[in-house]
Amino acid sequence: MSKKGILLINLGSPDSPKTSDVRRYLREFLMDGRVMDAPYPIRFGVVHGMILPFRPKQSAEAYHKVWLPEGSPLIVTSKLVQRQLQERVSVPVELAMRYQNPSIESALRSLIAQGAQELLLISLFPHYAMSSYETAVVRVKELLQTMAPHISLKVTPPYYADPDYIAALTASASEYLAQDYDHLLFSFHGLPERHLRKSDPTGCHCLRTANCCDVPSPAHGTCYRAQCFQTVKKFVARAGVPPGKWSVAFQSRLGRDPWLQPYTDQELVRLARKGVKKLLVICPAFVTDCLETIEEMGMRGRETFLAAGGREFELIPCLNTHPLWLAFLEKLAREFSHEWNRRETAAAMAAAR
Repeated sequence: MSKKGILLINLGSPDSPKTSDVRRYLREFLMDGRVMDAPYPIRFGVVHGMILPFRPKQSAEAYHKVWLPEGSPLIVTSKLVQRQLQERVSVPVELAMRYQNPSIESALRSLIAQGAQELLLISLFPHYAMSSYETAVVRVKELLQTMAPHISLKVTPPYYADPDYIAALTASASEYLAQDYDHLLFSFHGLPERHLRKSDPTGCHCLRTANCCDVPSPAHGTCYRAQCFQTVKKFVARAGVPPGKWSVAFQSRLGRDPWLQPYTDQELVRLARKGVKKLLVICPAFVTDCLETIEEMGMRGRETFLAAGGREFELIPCLNTHPLWLAFLEKLAREFSHEWNRRETAAAMAAAR
């Protein structure tokens, strides 16, 4: 049997909260044509002339607020997930970040050195987006083609509606939902609306009507917004969240172009002014707590809600190392191993005949 390997991939984090390291991270991130999708000359001018002179210092201050003694929360927790998954499976498991470290190159080198001939790429993005899932998958394929073109690669599709993922997500929120609360806000990472249109294979569905996400279409296979709504639909049904007691918003917008709405910061104010006193917030687009959950929502989001008249704000942690999340990752790994074993056994029997 050919040897297999697992590659977990997430977005990334600066190597430290120093402004220089944050600048390096932001440069790599924002110069990705699937993140800032303007033509290269325009992208270069905007990033180097309008963002990098100012944004790194602001972001560094935010990273300082969440930095752990061991490092970035995203990296620290992701490495813990890697180790715990490795304890559950017999094939090597490596971790990579799309930007910065641990790098995709280093993870692939390690898997190649361990003799892996078939790889399973598990994206730690539950939903499809060109600026997260797509860019990570494309980059792994590019590097693998250069480093070891003989190695086979299988990529897990987005699992936004997978029953086991939904079970893990609802279980991670169960103790919070068991308490008294007025409202549950699902805050997903935002995207520019043009990203959805670019990812629409039909060219005529996404954002063309107000209810486009409710109308069946092949576009939903690559539509971040539709997949977010599916996650919410499955979650509220499984968790028994009453109608009218939840809403959806999108955070982390950048620039002046229209992004997916409603915007989380505005929704926090609206809910408080509407009379919501105790608010729960969950961020299902993130499987690991990071700057966007801990600082943007847990700190700044809390301040926004309380300043607008709310009284209690609770951020539900990400899946992190929840046992059911690890069990889900283990399931993906084992299904991969069994599938390859079946294929190789069938091939060997065919050759024998």
